[in-house]
Amino acid sequence: MLTVTKLAKTCGISRAAVLYYEREGLLKPKLRSENGYRWYGDTELQRLKEILRFRSFGIPVADITALVEHNDKETQSEMLKAQFNILEQNISELRKQQSAIVALLKQPELLEQGMVTKERWVEIMRASGFTEQDMTKWHQNFEKMEPQEHQKFLESLGIEAEEISRIRNF
Repeated sequence: MLTVTKLAKTCGISRAAVLYYEREGLLKPKLRSENGYRWYGDTELQRLKEILRFRSFGIPVADITALVEHNDKETQSEMLKAQFNILEQNISELRKQQSAIVALLKQPELLEQGMVTKERWVEIMRASGFTEQDMTKWHQNFEKMEPQEHQKFLESLGIEAEEISRIRNF
């Protein structure tokens, strides 16, 4: 039998993570002692390893319950295929972003000298395969990760303050 701390160490995660999975209903201790200690056996250890395996695939915690509760191979296969498709889409979007950056890096002086306008930037993004939706998402991610740099970037394109505000508040 393992305590929360020993179970966490065995699986290479934090004690808080084990307790989180318990709160989410994914993991339950085999028993609780009179003093409130949680005790986990081999079944719980294996279940936690399965939970962690699904998490390593990027499966959201909310979806893992269906995977571990039903242990239905068809359901698991469908959910894993769906997750694969999500990852594939994310990879595609990241590749488009890489292409846009590479296009700009080939001529960084254009940005530094203010020679890249909004129109030119949109042209670069479209040539890299970005749709309007992709560009919106790109701006949202830029804003979330580096709001001050996003502001500077938009200003460098010669965009008016009102439009910058609209772009930043998508």
